[in-house]
Amino acid sequence: MNLVLPIKLAPSGEQTALLLKTMHQFNAACNEIAETAFRLHTANKITLQKHVYYPIREKYGLSAQLTIRAIAKVAEAYKRDKSIQPTFKPESAIVYDSRILSFVGLEAVSLMTLDGRIEVPMILGAYQKARSDRIRGQADLVYRNGTFYLYATLEVPASDPIDPDGFLGIDLGIINIAVDSDGTAYSGAAVTHTREKHGALRGALQRAGTRSAKRHLKRLSGKTARFCRNVNHCISKQIVTNAKGTDRGVALEDLTGIRKRKRKTVSKAQRGRLNAWGFYQLRQFIEYKARLAGVPVVIVASPYTSQTCPHCGYVHASNRPDRGSFLCGSCGCAGPSDHIAAMNIAARAAVNQPIVACR
Repeated sequence: MNLVLPIKLAPSGEQTALLLKTMHQFNAACNEIAETAFRLHTANKITLQKHVYYPIREKYGLSAQLTIRAIAKVAEAYKRDKSIQPTFKPESAIVYDSRILSFVGLEAVSLMTLDGRIEVPMILGAYQKARSDRIRGQADLVYRNGTFYLYATLEVPASDPIDPDGFLGIDLGIINIAVDSDGTAYSGAAVTHTREKHGALRGALQRAGTRSAKRHLKRLSGKTARFCRNVNHCISKQIVTNAKGTDRGVALEDLTGIRKRKRKTVSKAQRGRLNAWGFYQLRQFIEYKARLAGVPVVIVASPYTSQTCPHCGYVHASNRPDRGSFLCGSCGCAGPSDHIAAMNIAARAAVNQPIVACR
């Protein structure tokens, strides 16, 4: 399977200026190619190349392969939605392949620019160094917050899937980000606190409007998202490790369209938390980590998982006396509602009722 390995670059001042100039010309060329693609209504790379290759090379000073990569980038973007003409910002990513990119050991990377190739120093941590021999195919040169990064494609062999002895059910939520069928809860209190803290700070800084406030806002940009992403990585790793250690698969509920369904039933104050709910990102992390570990993942239907008794099967809304509790009106089974839901998710997967089988 393919993963993405981010590599931080440390170009000199002169190299930074040259890379930015190349990036601006590359994306300007992409915008002109996009005009042709939209006018001809074609996303075929061969057809586009016949119409734009020589004019683009001459006008923007791109090398042969950079021109080919610009055509391919436009074709892929236009193919996603042919009803609109794609546009590219001046500092959008440049797509490099093996013909215009090569690694010089673990110290530098050779990149094609408007003035030929340059060797740009790399900053590699232990994680990147251990996986540098698996880099394959194309890589994207990205400019973010004044720093260049190379997002390289990594080929990682997936483990052979195990024959699971049951499933570890996972109930996803906002108060508790995840609760498994063993009863382990992963609280969302830290995420909620951080999001509210940063939100209040952003509001105060925006109202201030001073230069200092604007600098602080720039430093704060993306901080909440990075924190939430790290939490989801940690939780998904623990879930997959637990499932792998007990020879079980992972069962997740299908939450497609959950925001639209819930928006009408929640208060205005709760909508912000609902919209910021990162359940899909957590699901993606669980799926790719599980594939690497050879743990099967299934997605089961979500309706009534928290209203169904796992012992007698009685289903009724009255089984939920409040948000966090479950009390069966038939047999008296009681427990935390999230744990009960996770048990039902595991049971649905165990009796072969998944609506989607993931890898």
